[in-house]
Amino acid sequence: MGTRLSVKNIAFSYTRRMEDAVFRDVGVSVQSGEVFCLLGPNGTGKSTLLKCLMNILRPQQGIIELDGKDISALGASRIAKKVAYVPQTQVSAFPFSIREIVVMGRAPHLSLLASPSAKDFEIASKAMEGVGVSHLADRSCNSVSGGEWQLTLIARALAQEPEILLLDEPTSHLDIANQMKILQVVKNLADKGLTILMASHFPDHALLVSTVVAILNQGWLAYQVADEEAITEKNLRETYGVNVKILYVGDGVDRKVCLFPSLQNTQSSLPATGG
Repeated sequence: MGTRLSVKNIAFSYTRRMEDAVFRDVGVSVQSGEVFCLLGPNGTGKSTLLKCLMNILRPQQGIIELDGKDISALGASRIAKKVAYVPQTQVSAFPFSIREIVVMGRAPHLSLLASPSAKDFEIASKAMEGVGVSHLADRSCNSVSGGEWQLTLIARALAQEPEILLLDEPTSHLDIANQMKILQVVKNLADKGLTILMASHFPDHALLVSTVVAILNQGWLAYQVADEEAITEKNLRETYGVNVKILYVGDGVDRKVCLFPSLQNTQSSLPATGG
């Protein structure tokens, strides 16, 4: 397997002052065909890191390479033909149809002012079919459920025909059924050979779909290893500050699960804070 994305010692600060850095000295290597899951608490910089990988944000130091080439030297269209990004939250101010939203993913392949061709609409249709939203094609994007909208955004990303897919908290704000739909789509795409980097704060989701896990916490990246080596009780306690248990469950579940303590035990399991 070759390295598709390589992050070398990057640091980012919204104020551009390194003492305010969201993260520093971060190094990541994403190999072809991997499902790389980036875990970490809310607000720890996962979304910021993904935006750096898309060249939406520029790190103050370090290098990000796409297939061995510095992304800062690549144009947005060139990046978008290889890498697709599904943000954590996005709304549409206009009532476009689901088909229109998905065909917008063809933009990197169109010249300036060009309209989508029949081939572009065919690619968009296949993307909708691939994630199970074909029946919504003529619906207004403002009338679908949260889960249907998230699947639509994934379909739009797939219409780019990317080789790498970046997903930022793709199951946030969704009920359990829609979470499972999204994770099944991620697994299906991975099975077809797509390289995926997914940010999440749910260790269970990493256990379900990932092959490699890294944990971003308090500005530093750790444990870039196979999922079962990274998702341990010790590592999760250090990351989230809760005494979780990792147990194997059979009887139709047939996997490891991450369990949190009962509420009466939660307070005693949290780290002490200064006062």
